[in-house]
Order: sequence, then structure tokens, then C-alpha cells
Amino acid sequence: MILELLTALAVSVSGMERTDTSGTLVMFWNLENFFDCTDSGGGDSDLEFTPRGPRHWTPTRFWRKCEATAKSVLWIADRYGRLPDVIGVAEVENRTVLEKMLHGTSLRKYGYSVLHRDSPDHRGIDVAMMYRRTVFRQVRSGIRRLDSMATRDILFAELEDRRDGIRTVFIVNHFPSKYGGSVTGDRRAAAASALRDLCDSVYSSGTSAIVAMGDFNDTPSSPAFDTLGPVMMNLAMPFEASGKGTIRFNGRWDMIDMFWASPHMAEECRMEIGELPFLMTRDNVHAGFKPLRTYSGPRYLGGVSDHCPILLRIVQAAGTEADANGGNPE
Repeated sequence: MILELLTALAVSVSGMERTDTSGTLVMFWNLENFFDCTDSGGGDSDLEFTPRGPRHWTPTRFWRKCEATAKSVLWIADRYGRLPDVIGVAEVENRTVLEKMLHGTSLRKYGYSVLHRDSPDHRGIDVAMMYRRTVFRQVRSGIRRLDSMATRDILFAELEDRRDGIRTVFIVNHFPSKYGGSVTGDRRAAAASALRDLCDSVYSSGTSAIVAMGDFNDTPSSPAFDTLGPVMMNLAMPFEASGKGTIRFNGRWDMIDMFWASPHMAEECRMEIGELPFLMTRDNVHAGFKPLRTYSGPRYLGGVSDHCPILLRIVQAAGTEADANGGNPE
């Protein structure tokens, strides 16, 4: 029934996209160990996610995850009135994984391009970005590497809106996890400092329209993010205050996936948590529901991720092109 519904959504999205040209929709999603099925020796988890590895990660399971991810994007398009124009993702092994998903599923019709760089992360996972070529033109892209630790790079791209010429810098992050105890707070603070430096560089170049997204592995009120406060606004703060989140642990929601926006853009941005009903499952230990993840330990569950995606609607382009591409908020 769900597959039939989502197949029908592909038809409705196709018709909708011919007429809807308003605003911008941005999506971020941690895709939970989205590996291909071959051992290329690129990280500690690479062999684990193969048909003969302990996860028994087969082509069938890989393509099932590709299809579910693609159809989730179509569900979001139906819900929000347009396909996501920019999609940031975390925990992908390589560019090939995303290329296969884009060209081997119903997303092949919608003109997404992939931006990805291999990072030194020991697990072999990276961040990446996809954007629609009919909406945006790439001006430049690059990474900011955290030299003090082997973790995910910060990926950024300056994209020009083909409709009005306004340029926005989109940044994708996946900060160090809490695995390892209190010392990891210093690692997230270092990552936040690197993100702050990148934002300062963007402002210095004459562009003040910035959207940063990602899995920050901490909640919005964490002191690790203090350095970002003067130059970026955390749009996830209200969700933490109301007890909402994107990942559920021991029956409690934590808001660790976030959007940050430059101050002059924040008033035009509306953030939401994408709670897709067919990607949720009942929590058998605690009351309520939680995201249906791909694995629970070594046990295959068949879901997409243990994270909910997050969405950002940029309701109106931020002023004129001159306003959007000049001026430091400080």
C-alpha cells in the first residue's frame, strides 16, 4: 500500500513541478551508514557493509534503501508543494552511492547534481550535497578540513538562483559524536570554530546569505556552539525548548539536526522536522514512536535512518541581490 501511494506521488510531483516556482526548500538528512556493497578499503566500516560482512549488506538491501530514500523525497515534495532544491546528507560512503540513487530511482527525472569530497573520517563516512540544476547554478564549492582530528569535512557550495540571480552559500556539517565521553565536547567546539571561520570568510567575500545545516551531535543550547552565536542564528532552538527532536534515545527526543541561517535571512526561514509516517515505528520499550533505522546493532530492520529529516523553507529571497551579497552582520 505504501509503495503504491509513493509511486502515485511521483506522478503528482511531476505535474506540480511545472507550475510551482515560489520560494526555496532545503532538506537535510543523516542517512545512517549509507554504504555501497563493495569493500574498497576506505574506512573501518567498509568491509562490515558488504554481503559477506557482519551486516550482510546485499545489493537488494542497498537498492531498497535507495528507493525508500527517493520516495521519501517525493513525499516531502507532495507535502511542501515542491521538490527540495538543495539536499544535504550525512553518513554516505562516497559519491557513487548518491549517483546510483539519483540515476537508479524515480529521482532520475528531476535533475539533481551531487557535490561530495572524500574526508579522513575513520569510519569512511562523509557529508554531501545535492541541488537541482534547473533552480541553481554552482558558483564555487569546497571543504573546510578539521586538521586536528580525523573526522568529516565541512562541505560548502555557493549557488546562484537562476530565477533571481541571488547567491546563497549552503554548508553541510556532521560534527564529532558524543562517543567517548565529555572530551568530545571540545571536538564539537573545534568543529564549531571551523564553521565560524568559514562563515567569516564567506562574509568577507561579500556574500551574507548563508544556510548551515547538519547533524551537530549536540543540542542547540550546548556551549560548544557559543562561537557561532554572533554570526549565525540557530533555527532549532524552539524545537529543543518544546521537547521535540530528530533522534530518539531512551524514550527522549534530542534535537541534534539543525539549520543555522545568517541573521538577515532568518526572518524568511521556516524550519520543520520531517516526521514521515511510513518511516516511523512504535517504540516497544518506551511509549510513542521513533524513526525506523536500517540496523539495530547487527540486526537488519529495513528502515532508512535513525534520524528524522529536517526541512527549511526560505519563504522569500532575502531582499535584493545587492542586499543578499554584501555586508557582514557584525
